Amino acid sequence: MAGAGPEFDVAIVGAGVVGAAFARALRDARVALLAQAAPPRAAAGELDARVYAISPGNAAFLARIGAWKAIPAERLAPVHAMRVFGDDGLARIEFDAYRSGVAELAWIVEDAELQAALRPGLAVFSAAECGRIEVDAERATLSLRDGTTLRASVVVGADGGRSVVREQAGIAVREQGYGQVAVVANFACERPHRNVALQWFQGGPVLALLPLPGERVSMVWSVAEAEAARLLALAPEGLCDAVAAASRHALGALGPVTAPRAFPLRRLRAQRMVAPRTALLGDAAHVIHPLAGQGANLGLQDARVLAEVLLGRESFRDAGEMRLLRRYERSRAEAVASMDAVVHGLHGLFSGGRGERLAQLRNAGLNLADRLPVLKNLLIRQAMA
Repeated sequence: MAGAGPEFDVAIVGAGVVGAAFARALRDARVALLAQAAPPRAAAGELDARVYAISPGNAAFLARIGAWKAIPAERLAPVHAMRVFGDDGLARIEFDAYRSGVAELAWIVEDAELQAALRPGLAVFSAAECGRIEVDAERATLSLRDGTTLRASVVVGADGGRSVVREQAGIAVREQGYGQVAVVANFACERPHRNVALQWFQGGPVLALLPLPGERVSMVWSVAEAEAARLLALAPEGLCDAVAAASRHALGALGPVTAPRAFPLRRLRAQRMVAPRTALLGDAAHVIHPLAGQGANLGLQDARVLAEVLLGRESFRDAGEMRLLRRYERSRAEAVASMDAVVHGLHGLFSGGRGERLAQLRNAGLNLADRLPVLKNLLIRQAMA
């Protein structure tokens, strides 16, 4: 890849799930997809410990761009219901697909399987580390560290929370750490999960068990950093016992399927999603706590909207016009802000340490919400988009 490359309509920095989905959605556009690292690969037959709860709206989007059918059916698990328990162990709210008149609330899919389904047919610049981005009135010029130069009408940052594209564009962020780590792993369960997702608020920590194909579940346990270190140091059987006890043995005894992995948690919000000839997608623009399972969904919604805006630009000269990019930013502002506020508010409400009276109120509120079908259906519809 020496020398200058051709000119493109769109250069996408970051070839993870969001970046690859956006590239596929652009159809016949001239697209450069820059992958800084090879996609994750699980061993044959092995489950990936990192999974996503894909909303029906995003599953439909992935089907339209030809990726959903490429995921083997045996690697997908529908979520038919979700039960969320308060930190007193008694309060709860339940969401049910059948009662809401939908086929499923979400689909659980492994990160590696989704990336493998998205990559075929895409022209990918592998190991393409972006060094410098320069913007003028007509184009963006990307200089890669291997000496290659690419030019595009617009550069799209899908390169995660430490986005180089965002930094080069001078877009400021508001950021805070949660002092928590998400510990993820997969387990075999003694009792059938019946395609029900389970979640427990624990006065700070949040434990979720998500259904996988067969009698297996994916765990996401958001805990303090010291507790994460303790969990990661446990022998496999010890971790199984700890998760079974924390989940009140809802699925009986657990057996290890994958080794645990850990991801530090933080909240991040870019002050803008666009700059001259630049747009941000996914974690490059916003990072939220995983307690609602909506991080990947927000990113895929970004990809859907930006692709629709760029593909419908008949009245604009090129894909990088600022009026066009601002249309994308305006379209996403309310959805991103509301999801960020809801998730951060829930984390703060159930973070513990605020007195017994508040604990009673929040758990009573959870029970009350469970008895309000209109509110529950509103929450479901928002999460299914």
